[in-house]
Amino acid sequence: MDYRDRYGKKFIGLFKLPKEPADTLLEFPCDFPIKVMGKYADDFEALVTEIAERHVGVLPAGAVSSRPSSNRRFVAVTIVIRAQSKRQLDELYLELTSTEQVLMAL
Repeated sequence: MDYRDRYGKKFIGLFKLPKEPADTLLEFPCDFPIKVMGKYADDFEALVTEIAERHVGVLPAGAVSSRPSSNRRFVAVTIVIRAQSKRQLDELYLELTSTEQVLMAL
């Protein structure tokens, strides 16, 4: 998969995803919430959902919620996924943060 930052620069060898590290504090599988923030757009929630579903499969009803900022300039989308491994989370975060519309993912 080709990952680029929001300026179009390609990630080449900067991020090497480890094999399954044993030093994680999480026990897998586990429910894991991810908050994704971006500029307000009608399709932002759908974009975040589409990216998440590429990594975890179809999200159940109620797994996605969104909240616009008070001035509607920004929106925060929260997704709760069933994470199977740290590697899966790393790959999901990498794709989310390399998407131009995403300002931040926590």
